[in-house]
Amino acid sequence: MISDIRMWSFEDRAASRGYNYIAGLDEAGRGPLAGPVVSAAVILPRSFSCPGIADSKKLTPLKREKFYSVIMEEAVAAATAFAASEEIDVINILQASLLSMKRAVKKLSLSDGSQLIPDYLLVDGIFTIESEGIDQEAIVHGDARSVSIAAASILAKVTRDRVMQQLHLEYPCYGFDRHKGYPTKAHKEAIVVHGPSPVHRKTFKGVREFM
Repeated sequence: MISDIRMWSFEDRAASRGYNYIAGLDEAGRGPLAGPVVSAAVILPRSFSCPGIADSKKLTPLKREKFYSVIMEEAVAAATAFAASEEIDVINILQASLLSMKRAVKKLSLSDGSQLIPDYLLVDGIFTIESEGIDQEAIVHGDARSVSIAAASILAKVTRDRVMQQLHLEYPCYGFDRHKGYPTKAHKEAIVVHGPSPVHRKTFKGVREFM
């Protein structure tokens, strides 16, 4: 039993071409003014069943946490990786997002700790990554079309939200626990009052004006 037969179409096509380890890639945190961008890579077994899995942005936090646990328990391999705000300022948010995806792929491993190198990548969006010989394809709105990318979307989002909760403990005046670094009215007002924190993206509009 699978979550939705249509969500497996890209995985099925890759498998029919002889690929065995097909990883979905997605990121979370391109739009915020603070914190890292976080990416995830996920390889799912064909037996994976998680009805209702979809783009993480459309799920409630409670459902994301529930799906996160299921994915981490059942995935053949899953990994998350970051690109910090300092890196984003140096290489720009697009390149930082692609870099964090590349890092996530390199962190994939089996339960015994041995590295697992996928032989095919399904990447959310319009750009592929530097993959060192791994075949891949970019899928627009992939988080709503591929179960592997949807799973990666959930892992990336949950992981980043947890990071922002921790950053809230260090910088409570910004309200990272509520808006997770996104440019809400309250967040922008906090930047005006307190100035940017060390984890703010200094090149982003709404931050750079107050450096």
